[in-house]
Amino acid sequence: MASPVILALIVLATATISGIFGMAGGLILMGYLTAVYSVGAAMMLHGVTQAAANGYRAVINRNDIIWPIVATNTMGAATALALFMVVSFVPDKATVLITLGAIPFIAFSLPKNLGLDITRPFISPICGFIVTALTLVAGVAGPILDVFFVTSPLTRHQIVATKAVTQTIQHLTKLLYFGVLAASLLPPAHLPWWIFVMVAPLAMAGTTLGKMLLDRMDDTQFKKWSRTILYVIGTILIIRGVMLWLGR
Repeated sequence: MASPVILALIVLATATISGIFGMAGGLILMGYLTAVYSVGAAMMLHGVTQAAANGYRAVINRNDIIWPIVATNTMGAATALALFMVVSFVPDKATVLITLGAIPFIAFSLPKNLGLDITRPFISPICGFIVTALTLVAGVAGPILDVFFVTSPLTRHQIVATKAVTQTIQHLTKLLYFGVLAASLLPPAHLPWWIFVMVAPLAMAGTTLGKMLLDRMDDTQFKKWSRTILYVIGTILIIRGVMLWLGR
């Protein structure tokens, strides 16, 4: 098991990053957890941490949440969960890492004229389905989710707030799937209960700090730094995943 001190610092740091950009932090955290835990344990611990971070981020940004988007997005998420319940798919570590790393590149290679604006009719449930399906495979799908928001007319605060609610729902779905529905397909997690108790307040603290830093940025800086960070993280994760796959 990873050192509790290192885990605590990484949870705090990644929650801060997510608090600023509404993404990226979860990608980094999932990459770390997959390296030191089994897939099942990583999914569960990541789910608790990110549900706490995103849920708290939604609370402190509640005045900027666009609730109609949340409602229709949840419909798509529920459909994806139902599909995974039928197929009972559980990825291995190499699959998780390669998928994680590829997500930013796929997200930013999609043409802007594709029309994936989250505020358009029928786009939100499609987003919910795609992002939740990827979350159940890779543990996180923030960069893909961002594609549906970056071309929308929403402000950075509305983006962060609304994404926080949808991501909370996705991580709760992941906890349900890996904690209950797919538990019989995975080895026991063997994580002490206090680990889950520890990460939640740290995620909330990092989220608070991230919110303070978000308020100091403008929309141009917000989108520029998001893309750069995600490209770097994605490259590292793909390399790690390929090395793990070749070492089988």
